[in-house]
Amino acid sequence: MRKILLVNGHQPFPSSPGRLNATFTERARQAFLAGRAEVESVAVADAWDVETQIGLQLWADFVLYQFPLNSMGPPWSLKRYLDEVFTAGMDGRLARGDGRTRSDPSRPYGSGGRMQGRSYALSLTMNAPRGAFDDPDAPLFKGRSVDDLLALLHINFAFFGLAQRPGFVAHDVAKNSRIAADLERFDAYLADLMTD
Repeated sequence: MRKILLVNGHQPFPSSPGRLNATFTERARQAFLAGRAEVESVAVADAWDVETQIGLQLWADFVLYQFPLNSMGPPWSLKRYLDEVFTAGMDGRLARGDGRTRSDPSRPYGSGGRMQGRSYALSLTMNAPRGAFDDPDAPLFKGRSVDDLLALLHINFAFFGLAQRPGFVAHDVAKNSRIAADLERFDAYLADLMTD
């Protein structure tokens, strides 16, 4: 990973201005720069340009999406970013349609991605405790994992040919926060990503 794009997907709210996700994003930036990578970044709540972001998606060999879990999914401004950037890139830059053609509709749906050889990871902050996931007896998620919860994002990235790398989660950040320990784990996670 020599060219890295950091996408801070936090959407500020009065109760959540975004300091934690900004801290994780900056920590990732510093770690990747120390590892001699080239790093670009965008905060989706700020102004950004679709064409510039398509260019950055094509430039990067790895993209780290840092965001909080909002209403069991990505914040609306991150969803807007993904919708606008990846939909515009369907013109052949990020994908050649869905892979099928009128002359050959038998080709697999989702085989038109042009971003093979690139990868992404999701780094999340959430109030849900770790024990709420992967436990069939848990009342809300009923055994589902964090990746199960975010399956639509993973499927979207796979549609464009991106490979999934292991993600990171800081759990229980509001009710039982352990931010110092989370940041230590994040540093180890970033080190693993860079040596992978």
